Amino acid sequence: MTFKAILLAGLIAVSAQASDHLDTPSVIANPSADIGDFYGWMSPDGKHLDMVMDIVGRSFSDRLDYVFHIDSGPRFNETKASLIITCRFPDGTTVQCDADKERVRVFAGPRDDPFFNNVKGTREAYKVAKTGTSFDKAGCPVFEPAAVEGIREQFRHTDGGPATNFLKGWPTSAIVLSVDLGAVSLGGPVLALWSATATRDAQLDRVGRPMTKNALIGLFKPDAEADALKEAYNLEAPTTAESFIPELERALALYDGFDGTCGNQLMAGPAGEGRYRKLAALLADDRLWIDSRQKVCRRFMAVERGIAGDCGGRPPSMNAANIWRSLLVVGADSGFDDGLDHDETPPSDDVFPFLAPPQ
Repeated sequence: MTFKAILLAGLIAVSAQASDHLDTPSVIANPSADIGDFYGWMSPDGKHLDMVMDIVGRSFSDRLDYVFHIDSGPRFNETKASLIITCRFPDGTTVQCDADKERVRVFAGPRDDPFFNNVKGTREAYKVAKTGTSFDKAGCPVFEPAAVEGIREQFRHTDGGPATNFLKGWPTSAIVLSVDLGAVSLGGPVLALWSATATRDAQLDRVGRPMTKNALIGLFKPDAEADALKEAYNLEAPTTAESFIPELERALALYDGFDGTCGNQLMAGPAGEGRYRKLAALLADDRLWIDSRQKVCRRFMAVERGIAGDCGGRPPSMNAANIWRSLLVVGADSGFDDGLDHDETPPSDDVFPFLAPPQ
């Protein structure tokens, strides 16, 4: 069955709109293909999987496919079935989502992206981090106390003042789906999600978990080299991205040193080569994991971390960016943030279509 809905309306620079900021030149040049954010979580009644794909462009393209991938299985890292929902805009005014005759509620139109990020503070913190010249055996930088304090302070401030959301009021084009749980859990109750944009011939962009590509791939590398890595990353599926594990290991080593303590990152192993391999392998497969048996979704990466009683995923209200940073720097859900804790236009986790209208 095809579902139709009427469209409701007609870096660090333009490319810094969302958690998938700092994307590649080819994607930036085609904003209708540029995925800004991807969200996935369980409805409070436990009957539906809710998903949002934000597109940086102010309109959708009639030449692109907007694809939602949902794998399912009995447990984390073991999937046995897949559902692909492809949405298209054949005439620029309607959306058609092919969901293999499953029941899907669809919205497509302008929305406010609830992601918030102190982009300028992050850039300044990276500048301080580049001053590190000493590294331990695992590649973790050994910073002087003044540099550690400088990194933390820059992350939490903007131009020397209070932290400012660079993305305040940024409108995006959102595709919102609410799918019956039975349609997406044929392989088991544990779900793995990711999104992509593609032409009929090639995949252009992809996003699962936030931050992986644009905060870890090509970190501190020259622009041309970083862009080439991200272009290659966009072409892969999450399950075929093993070649990026060494690159992710190097970036994880840098984040681990931001608090002045090496080895306290999530999943960090003993000192020496291989300390960051376990987390790098997990992040290379950047699917967003959800335990559909749980109705509460508050702990980012709960499934990956073996946290019981939480669906994991990423609802729009989740402060995923700061949880992500804290896990990489101090190994906990909190303790290292960018000075921001909410979006100026609050989203909803339970009222469809979840994201607020654009300001």
